[in-house]
Amino acid sequence: MPQAMTFSSLKDDVRSYLERGASAATDPLVYAQIPKLINLAERRISRDLKIQGFQTVVTTTMQANVAVMAKPDRWRETVSINIGTGGGSNSRTTIYGRSYEYCRSYWPDQTQTETPVFYTDYDYKHWLFAPTPDTAYPVEIVYYELPALLDDESQTNWLTEFAPNVLLYGTLLEATPYLKNDERIPVWQQFYQMAASALSQEDDKKVIDRSSSRQEV
Repeated sequence: MPQAMTFSSLKDDVRSYLERGASAATDPLVYAQIPKLINLAERRISRDLKIQGFQTVVTTTMQANVAVMAKPDRWRETVSINIGTGGGSNSRTTIYGRSYEYCRSYWPDQTQTETPVFYTDYDYKHWLFAPTPDTAYPVEIVYYELPALLDDESQTNWLTEFAPNVLLYGTLLEATPYLKNDERIPVWQQFYQMAASALSQEDDKKVIDRSSSRQEV
C-alpha cells in the first residue's frame, strides 16, 4: 500500500524533483524556502478549485439587533446561508446573496429590525444582513475555506490525503520561478492543470442541486 503523503514527505519529494535544497548546510536558501512554497501552493489550489474537500458547514446564532456578522476563520467564499424560523426555529429559510448596494437600498435604516432576507459581503471578514435580525436566529452557513496550512506540527490535511498529486505539482509550479528555472514552468503547469481538472471533474459528479447554480471562478 502506498505511503500517505505528509508535510515532511512532500518536502523530501520536492527536493528530489528539484534536485535542490537537500540540506540546510548545502543549499540553505532553497531548503528554507520549500515550506513557504508548499503553503503558496495550498493557497493557489484553494483559489483555483471550488471542490467539496474545501467546503465546510458552521452553525451559530445571529445577534439580535446587529446587522453585521463575522465570517469564520479561513473563509474564502460563501455557498449558502439559512436561518431557523417558525416554531422552535425548526424551519430552514434561505437567505439570498445580493450586492452591498442592493442590501443597503433594500434596508436603509439599520436600526429597524425584521427577519433577514438577504446577505452581502460587508468586507472580507464580515457579512451584512438585511433586514437587521429582530431576534437571535440560529444560522447555518456553508462556505469554501482555505484549509489549515501544512507545517511541521500539522503534517496532513485534505490535500495530502485526497489530492497529493495536485499539491506536489502545485508546489513545483511555485518553485520554478523562485529558482529562475522558467523553462520548467510549462511542464509543471500542464501537470498541475491536468491533475486539478481531474479532481474538479470528479467533484462535479457529486454536486447536488442548490437554490443557486454553482459558479467556478
